[in-house]
Amino acid sequence: MEKDTHTGNNNDYKNYNIEDIGQVQIADEVIAVIAGIAATEVEGVAKMSGNITNEIVSKLGMKNLSRGVKVVLSEDSVEIKLNLILKYGVSIPKTSEEVQERVKNSIETMTGLTVSEVNIRIVGIAFEDEN
Repeated sequence: MEKDTHTGNNNDYKNYNIEDIGQVQIADEVIAVIAGIAATEVEGVAKMSGNITNEIVSKLGMKNLSRGVKVVLSEDSVEIKLNLILKYGVSIPKTSEEVQERVKNSIETMTGLTVSEVNIRIVGIAFEDEN
């Protein structure tokens, strides 16, 4: 399987040549949505930057889960940057590590891409009455 990175029309994607069958392209938006879903599934994550939570995903649509996620594609790997709001009282290092592991595993399992980094920026803390 051969991999190439392409950029154009504001749509970055990974291009795969699967033997001689044809090509598969994975848009960076798809990678961002996978990362967003994986991150919000971790206990202690209140919201993605942009007030997206699992409860309202069905109302707003999956595309909104990419808010707060930046995908940087290189020739042989992908870097993910996440902006998160955590619940008050959780261990920031422990929750961040779990998010990093879950995001990395989800992307690598679902896309076959190699995740080089999952960088997290904590942009806020949510208190009980804000959820």
